[in-house]
Amino acid sequence: MIKIYNRKTKEYDIEKVSGEKYLKWIYSSSIGMTLLEIIIKKKLFSSLYGKYCDTKTSSKKIKNFVEEFDINMDESITAINGFKSFNDFFTRKLKAIYRPVNLDKNIFISPGDGRISAYENMDLQKIIQVKGLYYSLEELIGSKKIADKFKNGVCLILRLCPTDYHRFHFVDNGTCEEVKKIKGNYYSVSPIALNKIPKLFCQNKREWSIFHSENFGDILYIEVGATCVGSIIQSYTPNKCVSKGHEKGFFKFGGSTVILFLQQNKVNIDQDILEQTKLGYETKVIMGEEIGDKL
Repeated sequence: MIKIYNRKTKEYDIEKVSGEKYLKWIYSSSIGMTLLEIIIKKKLFSSLYGKYCDTKTSSKKIKNFVEEFDINMDESITAINGFKSFNDFFTRKLKAIYRPVNLDKNIFISPGDGRISAYENMDLQKIIQVKGLYYSLEELIGSKKIADKFKNGVCLILRLCPTDYHRFHFVDNGTCEEVKKIKGNYYSVSPIALNKIPKLFCQNKREWSIFHSENFGDILYIEVGATCVGSIIQSYTPNKCVSKGHEKGFFKFGGSTVILFLQQNKVNIDQDILEQTKLGYETKVIMGEEIGDKL
């Protein structure tokens, strides 16, 4: 059972997990772990499933998925019967009215929908995956020079579930450099997997780029792939000015993660998010929502 903090009700919601029984079996049984290492974590497995989700046949899954996870289709620009495939539905765009962006230059917003954890004054050699499991930023991106820029800064981990809106956005006006791609495995990024696989984010496929923001300094964006994520699609144009809330990219089918590293003394993260992280809980947020302010 995964509990998520609800900022509006100030209570904990129980997360509905897509394929929960499958995930528990895979990451808890000896047979499941064997299959994971031989087949499931491999690129071919996720690529094949991703290709299926691009087919017209896969669109038959949409209605049951929407009903099972109570997805609000009023938010979607496209009606439920207007999608060409499951991936078309999965990467759906939403009406702007449902994801208002706080344009105050002093307000720091969430880059996407999901469940967020926040860590201040980061020890770059001991970034928390879950309690007892750690990794370093240099291992994550493969660059000590870039990693050192974020010493004692803030780390934000936004976990997206298959039920979430799967587009991620820029948190401020600015320009973003070209993305660097790192090949890797395709482990699940659910808490079930994070508790079992050491340095999971450092093992999975990931992409990273430096965003030069107008109001919050340089920001390191990292997008991490996961089981059955067909692709990480970067939709922005490198080194071209973007506005706050502008789309950076999206994930095709699967749970995924966006990690942001902020420089020291640039942003105050909201206290409720920090407190819930210390208690071991993620906080539910949506794209454009205030999660901090400028120092």
